[in-house]
Amino acid sequence: MKSSCWIVKRLLLGGVVLAASATTTAAPLDGECVVLLHGMVRTANSMKVLENGLTTAGYNVANIDYPSRKFDIESLASLAVDDGMARCGDAKKVHFVTHSLGGILVRVFFREKLPANLGRVVMLGPPNQGSEIVDALGEFPGFDFLNGPSGRMLGTGPEDLPANLPDVEFELGVIAGTKSFNPILSLYLPDPDDGKVSVASTKVAGMRDFVALPVTHAFMMRDPEVIAAVVHFLAEGRFPETTGLSD
Repeated sequence: MKSSCWIVKRLLLGGVVLAASATTTAAPLDGECVVLLHGMVRTANSMKVLENGLTTAGYNVANIDYPSRKFDIESLASLAVDDGMARCGDAKKVHFVTHSLGGILVRVFFREKLPANLGRVVMLGPPNQGSEIVDALGEFPGFDFLNGPSGRMLGTGPEDLPANLPDVEFELGVIAGTKSFNPILSLYLPDPDDGKVSVASTKVAGMRDFVALPVTHAFMMRDPEVIAAVVHFLAEGRFPETTGLSD
């Protein structure tokens, strides 16, 4: 645990821990595996920097690639989460770190039953209450082509999927972004937002901790402070007190 804390400090200071050199790699964490689930219209490569950070911290990591535009959310949840659990094998603890849509897949998959070896979950920019962008642009030509059937399900209405998911019953930490590089999309979102999801929409009843950081939706998973917060939550069940703005 001492090694993990040292790594967190280096990450917060913009250190070189992500290089995973022999002098900074922590001892392997016995029996602990982390499943990474990327967001919509992304690939496992988008989570590679985060994967390196978690590997450096001593975790076995299963960085899952799934076809986010091809199927509805229920189908994607079964496909991606099953794959992650299988790749973690007989790990004593299986944690999940997700970006955007990936968090909804976890909520869908575990809405009825939690496995005995489920560890902690960190969601980055999850549309837990849906996204007003889907409400505003879902009927525009090309929306379905760009986002697939899963995108249409992420509105904020009472009939949309997020509104019909139960509160979470696992140890969850949520990281929201407050910086946007897309002023047009941000016009549809309550302030503050990350360009795709509002800070308010990331929250969900039952979460253990929450933090908002000055990062964008598209690149938050590569940010050193975000990665440091993820490592800290997986180890301690809470975010560092010095990280961002807790709520």
